[in-house]
Amino acid sequence: MKIFDPTNLDLTIAASTFAALGSEQRLAVLRTLVRAGPEGLSIGTLGQRTGVTGSTLTHHMKILAQAGLVTQERQGRSIICAAVAYDELRALSEFLLRECCADSDAHSAGAEND
Repeated sequence: MKIFDPTNLDLTIAASTFAALGSEQRLAVLRTLVRAGPEGLSIGTLGQRTGVTGSTLTHHMKILAQAGLVTQERQGRSIICAAVAYDELRALSEFLLRECCADSDAHSAGAEND
C-alpha cells in the first residue's frame, strides 16, 4: 500500500492546478482557448464562445492566470486571452497516468515473472 506524501511537490502543484480547473466554466474557458491556439481570442469572442461574460469571465480568467494556464495581453483596445501552458497541461495528464496500474494484480504478477 502506498502512503500519501503531502510533501510531494508534484502532488502539491497538480492539486493547485486541478483546483483552478475545478469549475465547469473555467474548464470551458481553457478548452476554448486551447482550441483557438497560440494566437488566442479577444475577451469578447471568448465570452461569446463560452457563454461566460462580464465579471464572471474576468474572475475565471484571473484564477486561470494565477495557475499559469492562460495569459491576458492588451492589444490596442482589445484584451487577448490565450492558453499558454500546453506543457503544464500535458504534465498534468502524465501526472495522472504516471503510475497507471502500478498496484494492480496484473502489473504485480508481471513484475514477479521478470
